[in-house]
Amino acid sequence: MDFQLPVQWPDFPETIRYGQPILLTGSCFTEHIGDHLSELKFDVLQNPNGILFDPYSVAESLVSYIRPQEYTGSDLVYFNELWQSWKHHSRFSSVSPEDCLQKINQSQQKAHQQLQKAHWLVITLGSSFSYRLTREALHPQNGNGEVMPVANCHRAPSQWFRKHMMTIEETTAVLDNCMHQLFQFNPALKILFTISPVRHIRDGVTENNRSKARLIETVHHLVQKFDRLYYFPAYEMVIDVLRDYRFYDLDMVHPNYAATRYVMEQFSSHCMDPASRDIAAAVQQVVTARKHKAFQPETNAHKKFLKIHAEKARQLMEQYPFLDLNEEWNYFNQ
Repeated sequence: MDFQLPVQWPDFPETIRYGQPILLTGSCFTEHIGDHLSELKFDVLQNPNGILFDPYSVAESLVSYIRPQEYTGSDLVYFNELWQSWKHHSRFSSVSPEDCLQKINQSQQKAHQQLQKAHWLVITLGSSFSYRLTREALHPQNGNGEVMPVANCHRAPSQWFRKHMMTIEETTAVLDNCMHQLFQFNPALKILFTISPVRHIRDGVTENNRSKARLIETVHHLVQKFDRLYYFPAYEMVIDVLRDYRFYDLDMVHPNYAATRYVMEQFSSHCMDPASRDIAAAVQQVVTARKHKAFQPETNAHKKFLKIHAEKARQLMEQYPFLDLNEEWNYFNQ
C-alpha cells in the first residue's frame, strides 16, 4: 500500500550549473534554497533587502537593484529608538541613521553587481497580502489616505497600515513590468519562481489559500508568457505530497527539517545539471566533514581525518577553480 501520492516532477529544460552566479529574493523559504546552494559553494547572493513576502515588495526591490537606487536619510523613519527603512528587513535597522544607510546602500551595490552578471534569479513569493502605510500615520492632520506599500511593518502600530490582498491583475502587472526591466538589464538572465509552502495562518485558513492561489495563477501566466521563466513546485511538494503535520514545525506552519530536506533533494535532482550534482556531492562531503566536532582532537585518528579532507578540498579546488573551499581547507590544516 502506498502512503504517498506518486508524483513525477518534470525536468527543467534549463538547469543550474556551477560557475553561474545566482541571486535569490523573497520569503523566508528563499533562504532555505539559498543556504542549500551556498553550502554547496555556488555563487549566491540572497535577499539583499532581507526577507520579502508580497509581489509588490519583491518587484520594487529588484527594480531598485537595476539602477541601483541610493537611499538617503529621507527614506528612513525613526521609532522604537531605531532608524529603519520601510523597504527593508529589520536586520538593516540601527541606532545610527548613517549605519543604517551604509548597510542598505552597500547591499544595493552588491545586488546590482550580482544581478548584472547573474545567470539565474530565484524568486519565492510568500503572500498576496500587501501592507500599505497610510497618510494619517505620518501626517495625522491630512486625514486618511494611502501613501505607499511597505515591505516590513517593523512592529509599528497596526492602525498605521491598511492590509490589502493584491488581485491577480495587480500582481501580474507589477511582476510583468519587473520582468521586462530585468531582461532589458540582463538579457542572459533566467528566472525560477517558487511559491513558499509556509502557510500564513494569521491571515486565516481561507484567506491563506486565496492568497496562495493568486500567486500560483500569476506565476503560471508569466511562465507561459516568457520563455526564460520556470516554476519549481516547492509548494506542491509540501502541500500535496508530504501532506502531514509531522512534516511541520511546532508552530504547524513552517515546514520542518525533514520536509525542507525533501524539497532541497528534489531541487537538486530537477534544477541542477548532472555534472553539478556530482560536484555538489563531493563538496557536501568536505563541508559535512568541516562540521565534525572531535572529542579527542589530539589523536592520530583525528589528525588523519583532517589530512584526508584537506587533500579532498585541495583536489576539488584544483579540479574546479570556481569552487571556494579555502575556509574548509584552512580548518583541516589547523
